[in-house]
Amino acid sequence: MAETYPSPRFGAPREPKAPVNPGSRLVLMLDYATASHARAVGFLLLCALLLFLPGFFTIPPVDRDEARFAQATKQMVESGDYVDIRFQEDVRYKKPVGIYWLQSAAVEAASALKLPKAELRIWVYRLPSLIGAIGAVLVTYWAALGFVTRRAAVLAALLMCASVLLGVEARLAKTDAMLLFCVTAAMGAMSRAYLSWQRAEDETHPPWSWPAIFWTALAVGILIKGPLILMFAGLTIVALAIQDRDASWLWKLRPLWGLMWMLVLVLPWFVAIFWRAGDAFFADSVGGDMLSKIGAQESHGAPPGLYLALFWITFWPGAPLAAMAAPAVWRARREPGAQFLLAWLIPSWIVFEAVLTKLPHYVLPLYPAIAILTVGALERNVLSRSWLARGSAWWFAIPAAASIIAVVGAVMLTRQPAFVAWPFIAASLIFGLFAWWLFDTNRAERSLLNALVAALMLAVVVYGIVLPSLTPLFPSIEIARALRNVTCVGPKAAAAGYHEPSLVFLTGTQTLLTDGSGAADFLRQGSCRFALIEQRSERSFVQRAEAIGLRYKVGTRIDGYNFSQGRAISISIFRSEGTE
Repeated sequence: MAETYPSPRFGAPREPKAPVNPGSRLVLMLDYATASHARAVGFLLLCALLLFLPGFFTIPPVDRDEARFAQATKQMVESGDYVDIRFQEDVRYKKPVGIYWLQSAAVEAASALKLPKAELRIWVYRLPSLIGAIGAVLVTYWAALGFVTRRAAVLAALLMCASVLLGVEARLAKTDAMLLFCVTAAMGAMSRAYLSWQRAEDETHPPWSWPAIFWTALAVGILIKGPLILMFAGLTIVALAIQDRDASWLWKLRPLWGLMWMLVLVLPWFVAIFWRAGDAFFADSVGGDMLSKIGAQESHGAPPGLYLALFWITFWPGAPLAAMAAPAVWRARREPGAQFLLAWLIPSWIVFEAVLTKLPHYVLPLYPAIAILTVGALERNVLSRSWLARGSAWWFAIPAAASIIAVVGAVMLTRQPAFVAWPFIAASLIFGLFAWWLFDTNRAERSLLNALVAALMLAVVVYGIVLPSLTPLFPSIEIARALRNVTCVGPKAAAAGYHEPSLVFLTGTQTLLTDGSGAADFLRQGSCRFALIEQRSERSFVQRAEAIGLRYKVGTRIDGYNFSQGRAISISIFRSEGTE
């Protein structure tokens, strides 16, 4: 694997190989799925739906980022203003408008299809993330075809499909799944231009499809999450130019026409928001959000090495195989395919490790490169046979640990043992055990397929069964249900102490977020008003109510756990009975 170009593509087998464990049904299923591109795409689409849909419709709004995005979109639909971005009266200029437009389109479409209360169903706002995650899986397959065979490209897409981090992002109404789709599409197009240049293919008339995909993906990525996508592409280009001492291949991407097309797509909204808010958007998004991440923003600071440590969980079940592939990938670093993928991966990873602010999803756009590098080594049968092979035990360890945590969490929070999840837990443990026990470097594909099935069973357990049942983690749901059951028409609410965005999303944009004294004043102003008082704010509420002569009645009391603050909470619903 140490040869240099013009050796076969990275990942292409050196010689015909015998079928991998022809008696394995999973391998036979993969044989059938990879017989044509149409079958491969259909198979990946089915796998993506199976892995992403458990819990998609049933997990309540998650605080805080998802609920903030959803509420801002909800206000955009309510107001009909598709330029400005607000959470209640506060501007929300940390991210551009792209994800809000996509979520608004989903809400409008659901309403047009007569879905009852579409604007309150969080899964409607998650549809762009689901589409982005599925698109990222399919585009990983397309990008991988430039480096490896169809069979290995399917495996690379499956590694992305089953990865823990993408599974989380596919179920959250945020930007990251759609950003992954854009980055992978752009890098896939760029890789084709680069590899075509390396092979001296069609120098005079390069196709227009590559630049069209590349610049459109960059434009959409900018509208989704600002200039971050330019960092991935830019660092890759710089790294390749340094290694090759030549960047003439960039002309295959038609940079002059491409830049004009990208500006046509992104400038209208940026001009509109500048016209509306002046430089406030750019100050908040670039200065207040992006540059502040160089420091420890929002208590998310961590030392270098965190992403490498989290990789063993966030890229499971592909992480053990990626570790075994690492030595061979490094030996192949001078091959054009491996060189491009490493240029995609290493510079951006170093930047993320160096920046103090660290959140797990930041490195997600780098995972397709890891997946392709991993299956390239797998296909060549050059996985490490050293102590790294012991990492195959991780295929069993994660289902075992996750199952224990899920069941214990369900018992502690709901006093229910989640019996429905137990058959899926057993299946996950069995397939994880098979993946570990049956592993050897000559039949690694068989073990990987068993690990992928274990990941599917684990997704059903965690997302489909356990998380939706943990109602104490989602007190906003119970509060909204209690307000819907009141006898008066058009109830209004004020919240003191509990100010989570999910509460505003579920109870209405006009919900007042205040303190105990403000909630008492709010009740005094009219009928059909309710004060949602967290226990720590009750004293100030009672004192103010006595001072203004407010008579009130205590209604439902809701106990829960505020995951954002990491503490148990108790919320009482108060209703005014007039003044003395």
